[in-house]
Amino acid sequence: MFYYLNGTVAEIAAGLAVIDCGGVGYACATTNYTLSQLKKGERARLYTYLHVREDIFELYGFASQQELNSFKMLIGVSGVGPKAALAILSATTPQNLALSIVTEDEKALTAAQGIGKKIAQRIILELKDKLAKEQSSFTVQGGGSGAAPIPLGGSKSGEAAAALAVLGYGSQEISTALKGIDMDALPLEEIIRQALKKMVK
Repeated sequence: MFYYLNGTVAEIAAGLAVIDCGGVGYACATTNYTLSQLKKGERARLYTYLHVREDIFELYGFASQQELNSFKMLIGVSGVGPKAALAILSATTPQNLALSIVTEDEKALTAAQGIGKKIAQRIILELKDKLAKEQSSFTVQGGGSGAAPIPLGGSKSGEAAAALAVLGYGSQEISTALKGIDMDALPLEEIIRQALKKMVK
């Protein structure tokens, strides 16, 4: 199983990047965002997912672990295949995708090519349901107040925690990342962005 490819960008085409690793070129289907991060002839690392279906082996590559997590999350939804997942991630960032799911923003999902209202509703329904089952609450360290559980939804801190959980982060990571962020002064998008910056090393 491939975890990532680390090599030289040999070719870049629409929705496809070829990474040369030791003389072997690996063709990875990918998103517009990842393609924008690559330059032909330069070294790059792509986090990969191998999709196997009957006799078809398809390799997908992403510039960040967050994109890979989002991709795997999306293809876990019934009726959403790899191509649809790529279309969604080409139209939005993992951060905004998580936000769309938590806030039930169908329009943000239907902005992707080929994604209709029914698929958008299914993505939101299944992923929010999955999130509720896996993470019933999060512990966020407040200044001087110790640890307190935060329910999913309701408060900005709860919604930010839920969005980060959608991206595949665990409760302990989320707790640490949200510590020290001014929940009252910042909009939800900025809270999530700052938390992600802390978690990406």
